[in-house]
Amino acid sequence: MKKILFSLLLMFAVAQVSQAQEEGKFRVGLDLGYTMPDGGGGVLIAIEPKYNIADNMNIGLRFESAAMAKNVTSDGVSLEASLAASGTYSGTFDYYFTSGSSSFAPFMGAGIGYSSIANIDFDESGPDSEEIELDGKFGGLIRAGFELGKLRLAASYNLIGKSDLGEGIEVKNSYLGISLGFYLGGGKWKK
Repeated sequence: MKKILFSLLLMFAVAQVSQAQEEGKFRVGLDLGYTMPDGGGGVLIAIEPKYNIADNMNIGLRFESAAMAKNVTSDGVSLEASLAASGTYSGTFDYYFTSGSSSFAPFMGAGIGYSSIANIDFDESGPDSEEIELDGKFGGLIRAGFELGKLRLAASYNLIGKSDLGEGIEVKNSYLGISLGFYLGGGKWKK
């Protein structure tokens, strides 16, 4: 916790020296990508309205939806892939490491929010015996990437707690996402 607080304070201190996007502007981003949960894969789509609180920092609300196949674990042994979908609603913060003299802007960010998760469990007794487990968890995300003009490439790790499907069966909900997107508004990087 102390390391996270120190990192945030350091980012705010460095913010006084860097200049990039235009303070006070509003922008909206759209990302499409690939998810990599434990032992599976899937797709994600996200929309994120943001407000530039400084020339190199913004805050936003991220609405992300992901559909994926992931491993099911029973007593520490990985069994098979299970289908899952999640909808995540997060408050986010991004910091850009750029001087504003280029359209290339690397960034790091974090967020905290709520995820609603649907895990689809198939019973062995027949094709009509599937069970959908709905679960909700608080979690967070960390991300890094870069923007080039209005395009954005990012890697984010969504930290979401495990779901218990009963009888010692668990599903890990955290996943890595790689996304490519673009944004509208927010001013220009190159001055």
